[in-house]
Amino acid sequence: MYGDIAVIGAGNAMLIILQLVLASVITILLDDIISKGYGIGGSGTSLFIAINMAETVLWSCFSPLSYKVDATAGMEEYEGAFVELLVGPIVRENRLGAIQNALFRDTLPNLSNVLGTVLIFFVVIYFQGFRITLRLANNKSTSEASYPIRLFYTSNMPIILQTALVSNVYFFSQMLHRNFKGSFITNIFGSWQEAGYQGQTVPIGGLIYYITSPKGLYAAITSPIHTLIYILFVVGTCALFSRTWIDVSGQGPKEVARNLKDQGMFLKGSTNEGTERRLRKLIHTAALLGGMCIGVLTIFADFLGAIGSGTGILLTVTIIYQLYEEVVKNKVQSKQK
Repeated sequence: MYGDIAVIGAGNAMLIILQLVLASVITILLDDIISKGYGIGGSGTSLFIAINMAETVLWSCFSPLSYKVDATAGMEEYEGAFVELLVGPIVRENRLGAIQNALFRDTLPNLSNVLGTVLIFFVVIYFQGFRITLRLANNKSTSEASYPIRLFYTSNMPIILQTALVSNVYFFSQMLHRNFKGSFITNIFGSWQEAGYQGQTVPIGGLIYYITSPKGLYAAITSPIHTLIYILFVVGTCALFSRTWIDVSGQGPKEVARNLKDQGMFLKGSTNEGTERRLRKLIHTAALLGGMCIGVLTIFADFLGAIGSGTGILLTVTIIYQLYEEVVKNKVQSKQK
């Protein structure tokens, strides 16, 4: 992935391996600290994702670094969208063009990307409140309770699994492209070329190209086949992973009904068997529909050009929302004590 050893040198190759191994070990240890209860939330990995995304957004807004976007003209632009908006009209003769560039440029983060990110943030927060609250009865007393089934029943797991799948396919395709460029199998998986202001590579053909989001709304409209395949892939895989996750994670209707039965609880107006049947219908529907909604929100964010991709925004919002709920829950429990 980093080049031939003859080019980068054996010493540099060993340093790269050492850095990757140490970074992985440190990440595992930090995650272990959070999972042991020395922090808010049950997963350090989720915190890392949210922090990384927050850093990306802040850097895209206020980065003071500049890049040459036009080698022939020798023109430089600031990476931060707000920095470019404030400084661009001052250092350039065409002030109106500088403002327009800060709003809509496609080589570096722009203000429309920032606004799209904020919009997606609030839309996902709104969807987080969708739920069905079931009334529970106790067969040992007259007390009642409630059991909420959220639209995002499996939280952000569908998009995490979908991202992991795509990342592995990306890695395999890039490896084939670097080592067997031009072969038939390599072209099937995908062709890559360098693009962007930091030497990034982007897919330009093959399977990888069609499961990669079009760059912006205009590209989505002008490439309908690419857009349609991408939408079907994201929505389908998110729904499939969401439906599968409830069975492998112990969140399925059978496990929920068993836990309620052990507590002496059942759905009001239903027997224990009727409780499981009703939960099966509601939980399966919530898992499928929630996974599809997550996929649609991810696509919508990508088309708006949200900073850090729609997947990153969705993961970050759900993680922050879960942390918020955890803080509120801890405050309520402390007051009750």
